[in-house]
Amino acid sequence: MALVVFVFASILMLSAGLKKTLVETGSEDNVIVTRKAANSEVQSGVERQQAAIVESVAGIATGTDGAALLAKELVVLISLSKRGSDKPSNVVIRGIGKTSLQLRPQVHLVEGRMPRVGAAEIMAGRSISTRFKGGGIGERLHFGMTDWTVVGVFDAGATGFNSELWGDADQLMQAFRRPVYSSVTFRLNNTGAFQKIKESLEGDPRLTLDVRRETDYYRDQSEAMAKFLRILGMSLTIIFSLGAIIGAMITMYAAVANRVGEIGTLRALGFPRNSIMTAFLMEALLLGLVGGVSGLFFASFMQLITISTMNWQTFSELAFSFTLTWEIVVQSIIFALIMGFVGGVIPAIRAGRLKIVDALRET
Repeated sequence: MALVVFVFASILMLSAGLKKTLVETGSEDNVIVTRKAANSEVQSGVERQQAAIVESVAGIATGTDGAALLAKELVVLISLSKRGSDKPSNVVIRGIGKTSLQLRPQVHLVEGRMPRVGAAEIMAGRSISTRFKGGGIGERLHFGMTDWTVVGVFDAGATGFNSELWGDADQLMQAFRRPVYSSVTFRLNNTGAFQKIKESLEGDPRLTLDVRRETDYYRDQSEAMAKFLRILGMSLTIIFSLGAIIGAMITMYAAVANRVGEIGTLRALGFPRNSIMTAFLMEALLLGLVGGVSGLFFASFMQLITISTMNWQTFSELAFSFTLTWEIVVQSIIFALIMGFVGGVIPAIRAGRLKIVDALRET
């Protein structure tokens, strides 16, 4: 039972970790604008004229310098090799503007400096700098027919930005021969005005754009992979749980067989059948509870592990950690109790139905 709960909880933690990483990448106050029907920024294209129209919309917050908190960004994929191997993976490189960092307060520069505007310089997320060749401070990467120097490393916490490279948007657009932006992101002056701005932009005949809250955008990014993990996890758990239930049933049958005399004595003293059955059923539930708590205890250590997988929406590599939540704890305990109940109910019924004479005869 502990092993089954360990697998069950680990799969749920994997799905929760993926969703947390992507959802926390966004901010509820930020709005992201992409090409209509584009599933991700990689597939999107926003023309400069359209970006200028978005920039002129009312309701955009301003920074301390009076400038609008709006960033026109480029997002493309490049292939990098991992450290210690030649296995390549797709990595997101994001062309940022002057206000991109102000829009993402979860991003902090931890080493080096920011890339200079107009220079072939980039900075790497912590996950990229430690796991990919050329991602460390002072190292160089070649892409877009240009050599780029890594001048800084940033930490974005438990978000998807940690798996990205950032550089000046205009320089990257020239390097990749991209005349259009991938997205426009801005902060709302009043978060309650989102629906009005959304209707205004999506109803403008000059625009063919989708307007979403940043949190909704990244939540959509996680749905496909999280759903796959849940289906895979449930399939494996059901298979393993059948073995655990059979094991619990055998254990309880053995307990009944070893206590036939005790059952007969209790029945002779006047204990009703229901009390005998309840006692054995409670024992089975207790075994399930112990197994569930043990499985959760060992599953909790999975939070120390960081893994990477491909984001099916952007086809880029994403690093994230297992995440244990109270919802997963409750679900795992309930699942363990159900296994204990199913495995113990039949032996408990058998114990309750034993006749006094037959039970005392076997003592």
